[in-house]
Formats: sequence, structure tokens, C-alpha cells
Amino acid sequence: MAPIPVEDCTDPELAAALGHFTKTLGFVPNSLLTMQRVPAIAAAVIALNRAVFAPDGGVDLGLKRLVAHVASTASGCQYCKAHTTVSATRHGVSDEKMAAIYEYSTSPLFSDAERVALDFAMEAASVPNAVTDASYAALAEHWDEAQIVEILGVVCMFGVFNRWNDSMATPLEEVPLARATELLGGAGWTSGKHEQT
Repeated sequence: MAPIPVEDCTDPELAAALGHFTKTLGFVPNSLLTMQRVPAIAAAVIALNRAVFAPDGGVDLGLKRLVAHVASTASGCQYCKAHTTVSATRHGVSDEKMAAIYEYSTSPLFSDAERVALDFAMEAASVPNAVTDASYAALAEHWDEAQIVEILGVVCMFGVFNRWNDSMATPLEEVPLARATELLGGAGWTSGKHEQT
């Protein structure tokens, strides 16, 4: 399904909310431009996005984007992996660290706290769910309860985005396509069904 251009949005409140993404990402995601056919769905997803990525949270915004990337890896969503590459590097994650995301368990660029958060993201996004008492206990060694809720909130929000974008074969925008190709292409990332139209 083709995205509706942002300038064609007929709901003034939704149009203003879509503008938020121009500030945070540099563009409005095609996923939201597709959702706007039902403005209440687009508005609800935007509200969840703002809550999950609130700047006053207890988990670094760059790490939250890496959590989203690993959750999207578990789901196999190439669109969201490209988007999280852009958003992570816009929120303080170095290109070098982003390029090493698939080696996070052994790379010295990642702390122990980051590793357990990323392990948890992979387990929580897997189907069937792979979170165990042991994985939760490991997470709790580094993160308090509110931070754990934030981390899982990211995973859950990207569960929506992963299913939406893979089911709709949402076309990738120029910026995420270029950044993912640049930073992840050597690790096997491809746009797959998300080719630009």
C-alpha cells in the first residue's frame, strides 16, 4: 500500500504530530504515512512512540534505538533495522558501534549493561517469547524496574512497527536506505521487500 504524502494529510492534529518525526529523524516515516488512512491508528502509534522515546526516561535514547534494532532483527524487519540505524546514530551511537551491532555480545564497544538489554530485546521479540527467569535476573542486575519497563516498551512498540512494515512491504525512504547500506551492508543487510518505489 502506497504512503500518502505528508502534505496530503487532511487531519491538522495528525499533520502536526507527523512533523515531530522531521525533527527526530529528518523525515516522516512511510509507515506513518500509510497508517494515516485511519488517523486514530496513526495518532495512537505516534503517542506510543513519544512515550517510549521520551527524552526524560532512565534509559539512553541511543541504546533504546539499539534495543529496537535487535528486536527488529529477531522479527526480521529490514525496514525497521534501517530506521533504527538512522535513529541510533542521530541519538549518539557512533557509526562504528552501529556497524558492530551484530557482534554486541563480544564487541568492546558495548558495556555489560547494554549487552543484557540487547539480549533481553532479542529474547522478548522472539516468537515464541524466549525470556526466562534467568534472563530477567541478568537484566535486573543492571537496570531498575522503571528502566526495564522502558526497554520492554521499545520492544513492544517495534513489534507493532515490524509487523506493520513487513505486512505492508513499506518502501524505505532515501536516508535509512543509504545509512543501512553504508553501516550494515557488510553484515548482510538488504532492503528486501522494502525497495523504494
